[in-house]
Amino acid sequence: MVLPFDINNIFSASEFSLDKYCNAVFRLQYEHNKVYRQWVDLICPAHTNVKIPQNIPALPISFFKHLPVVTGSRQAQKIFESSGTTGMITSRHYVSELSIYEKSFISGFQLEYGALEEWCVLALLPAYLERENSSLVYMANKMIQMSKSAQSGFYLYNYADLAKTLAELEAKGQKTLLLGVTFALLDFSAQFPMQLNYTVVMETGGMKGRGRELTRLELHETLTNRLGVKTIHAEYGMTELLSQAYSKGNGRYQCPPWMKIYVRKEDDPFEIFTEGTGLIQIIDLANIYSCSFIATQDIGKVYSDGSFEVLGRMDHADMRGCSLLVI
Repeated sequence: MVLPFDINNIFSASEFSLDKYCNAVFRLQYEHNKVYRQWVDLICPAHTNVKIPQNIPALPISFFKHLPVVTGSRQAQKIFESSGTTGMITSRHYVSELSIYEKSFISGFQLEYGALEEWCVLALLPAYLERENSSLVYMANKMIQMSKSAQSGFYLYNYADLAKTLAELEAKGQKTLLLGVTFALLDFSAQFPMQLNYTVVMETGGMKGRGRELTRLELHETLTNRLGVKTIHAEYGMTELLSQAYSKGNGRYQCPPWMKIYVRKEDDPFEIFTEGTGLIQIIDLANIYSCSFIATQDIGKVYSDGSFEVLGRMDHADMRGCSLLVI
């Protein structure tokens, strides 16, 4: 299987155009991804007429729970598995080329926050560290490795050690990223409120059934008051994708150039819009060896500049560790 373009170029081209490559990726995945091809044939027999990216058929994210969604025949280097409550069927993402995932999350982060080497990365991800095959843990581990700070590292429930490290970093004026799952950030900040001046607090979502679900506004107000930061940053990603969007405050996310968000009507999946409110649909060109066109169960709002908010989950959709907050 020959790729229609050098996948590495999407992370480095200064004027990369997602729209230019979408049809080539669609044709590749239709031809070499059995699961995607069967879905497209079922819902869109006239798929050869596809011209604009938002009209390319999107695969329901639930397929990742039951079938290997792969493009081509390469052996998976890693199988990432989504989080979920006990007894829940989880998604499995067969990643054929880990270097693509690494380039995607490194490039995406650095577009928004600058060189990773300049940051101290503290990962407060207890629920994810306690299970295998988490794409979030893999990402955080690579970011920690790339950081030049000797104090970068993971934290489980050792909140006192984390507070001590943050105090030392603040005293040095070290630029720090505190990347944390929601419930752990709440627990930590309740026990160790402090004033952070050089630290970006970034939540990844996820209450995991631990305590009352908070709206985004409640969560961010609580954390800003306890940790002394002006805004709470956030990361939007999922096991089934290889790219992330970032919010620098107020829950408004920006995508990297190779990722794009649309919304579709809940009662008509063929009505898809570049702005407005509906169910989130994602194009992720980094996901070229799986499926780049995904229909999620998240409800969102897309703005004219391409940024978006996550407003909640569709009724009866499975709760996921990375997206349990409701506005």
